[in-house]
Formats: sequence, structure tokens, C-alpha cells
Amino acid sequence: MKRFALIMGALLGCTAYTASGAEMDLSIELPRMSVAEYHKPYVAAWIEREDRSVAATLFVWYELDKRGRESGDKWLKDLRQWWRRGGRGLDMPVDGISSATRAPGVHALSFDAGSAALKALTPGHYRLQVEAAREVGGRELLSLEFDWPVDGAFTDKTQGESELGRIELKIAP
Repeated sequence: MKRFALIMGALLGCTAYTASGAEMDLSIELPRMSVAEYHKPYVAAWIEREDRSVAATLFVWYELDKRGRESGDKWLKDLRQWWRRGGRGLDMPVDGISSATRAPGVHALSFDAGSAALKALTPGHYRLQVEAAREVGGRELLSLEFDWPVDGAFTDKTQGESELGRIELKIAP
């Protein structure tokens, strides 16, 4: 009977947490470019506190080690702001955070309240940072501000000028 009570308590606790949790959806556009030498950009997204310290790294897209080729992690420092804020302290690759570069197009990501990134957030004001850098290209950093947790649905967007296209952030309670 004790075991049944423990299991039910755990299940009810998980249900209550999920029901009160929020979800963050992020849409990132990587523009198609007409250039002679195109390389997929390295892209990083992280959440900063008001003091500019890193609350959570959401993802890092970079060139993963390929057979017989040089590893792309030595170029991660080209993502200057991400690198200075917390990237240099990470031992890449990091499960659940790092993955391969992406082709031009719109990329959708979703994080729920139970994800490591959002679990680390305490109530307060934050800034989502998205940075892209491309070999034989440029570098661009875009920011969106938000409060955590949200009371109602929240949406904000911004438009890049070169390495990033439209970035849209949606948070649902």
C-alpha cells in the first residue's frame, strides 16, 4: 500500500508540474544567399539574465567532426558574444545542446518547462540572444526580451539584416 501511495504521489506531482509548465517555441530563419562561396552558418541561442550572465544555452549549431577532416569546434569562438558569455566554458559537443549546422530555411525549436534550459529559469526579466557567424561571411546578433514565467501568451519577433532572417519567440503558459 505504501508503494502504491508513493507511485500515485509521484504521478500526481508530475501531472501538476506539467499542467503549470510553460512552453517556449522559437523560429529561426537562415536566409538563402547568392554568393560565390557559401558556408552554412554557426548559430547559437542562449538566455541571458539582466546582468548579462548566461541563464541557459538553448543550442549551438556548428560543423561537427567529419571523417578525416578538422573539427569545426575551433571556429566556435567566431560566435563572439556566445563564446565570451559562456561558450568557452563548455566542452563540446554537449548532449541536447550542440548539433550540426543547418541549411537555409526556417527552423522551429520547442522547449517545454521540463527542459533543462527552462528549468534553470527563476522568475525575472530575460533576453533571448541568437547569434550567427559564417565563414567568408558576416556575423549577426539579435535579441528579444521576455519575462519568466508568463501570465498569458507572449509573442515577439525581430528581423535580421544579413546572417539571420526573422526570429520569432512564442511562450505559452
